[in-house]
Amino acid sequence: MGSFNNPHFLYLFDLKNGKKKLAYGRSPEDALDILRSRLSPEEMAEVFPDRYLKITQRSLQEHVDELG
Repeated sequence: MGSFNNPHFLYLFDLKNGKKKLAYGRSPEDALDILRSRLSPEEMAEVFPDRYLKITQRSLQEHVDELG
């Protein structure tokens, strides 16, 4: 039950190519840390760390075409 005490959220970070990268975490900073563990340094260089949108899981389907 510990995971319910630390809610995670979904974030869409803008990429330099106009697409968005999906990440999850307790905060935008936490989500970026998780992205850093999944992406190469070259891929992380494409992410704007200060340009993101917090979304709900329910609205994720509306953003599928934006993902890159």
